Amino acid sequence: MKAVGCAGILVEDTFCGPMEALPSEGQLLVLEAMPVKAGGCAANVAIDLAKQGVKAEVAGCVGADPSADVVVSCLTANRVGVGQLARVEGYPTAKTSILLVKGQDRRYIHVFGANRAFTAAHLKPAWLETLGAFYLGGLFALPNLELDELRAVLELCRSRKIPTIVDVVAPQSLPNLHKALDLLPFVDFFLPNVDEARLITGRDNPLDQLKVFRASGAHTVVVTQGRTGAVAASGEQYWQCGAYATDGVDPSGSGDAFCAGIITGVVRGFDMEKTLRYASALGASATRAVGTTDGVFSAGMAESFIASQRLAVRHGSF
Repeated sequence: MKAVGCAGILVEDTFCGPMEALPSEGQLLVLEAMPVKAGGCAANVAIDLAKQGVKAEVAGCVGADPSADVVVSCLTANRVGVGQLARVEGYPTAKTSILLVKGQDRRYIHVFGANRAFTAAHLKPAWLETLGAFYLGGLFALPNLELDELRAVLELCRSRKIPTIVDVVAPQSLPNLHKALDLLPFVDFFLPNVDEARLITGRDNPLDQLKVFRASGAHTVVVTQGRTGAVAASGEQYWQCGAYATDGVDPSGSGDAFCAGIITGVVRGFDMEKTLRYASALGASATRAVGTTDGVFSAGMAESFIASQRLAVRHGSF
């Protein structure tokens, strides 16, 4: 099987918690551990794919510092290829401290670091042409990735019949998010969440968002809605599904795990219903442990979970 190339955001993550409450001013809070792991869209998706038995390689930027060694060692320990990973001078490896408080959404403290250095020039045509699929994680959160240059990458993949999957990380304050629509004719699977889709399309209803994406030339779009589930569209067809119930301890990697499930469906030829169930199962499993990837199901675990837990998928036409 050819590898899936996973490009984009790379981070050294430090996890603090779960804790009952944040410490008060001047208070010392003692935790049992603060694990440090590889994170960011590209790393998380690649590790999750490796857990499915899908060969994965990462392209992205880290600094020339000890934090880069943490990222590389985590990736290699999970059998992810790092030959396209660049160590850059002038920036530290990106870092995030993730604060986990029981009963609350997670909080992030972030240093953007070497992700600022990532450009389309890091996506070598000779590497792209070897891939079975290409995933970009973090569209709009990579400030030096020019959309015109990314479009050339996507066009190259299209010419070589390499499926492309693009995930979005869209800051609320970023202007010109609608320019994502110009890329859609060259993207095979576009994966925003409902808030990002709202910022791009100006529409609140997920089905209306899908209609805008289709009108802009999208092939297949999946809009995630957190605990509500997801909606998807391809051609004149749409699908709606809920989410598997879970009492998770850390939701940090659930979105990336969902993306890995979509990609697994792409490379293994699943139909849309099975793809959505598989992606939903991986997304739910990511919340079982502290860290973005530690709790994610293997392929066998995912199949057993799907067989034992019913998740309805509604299918219709526009």
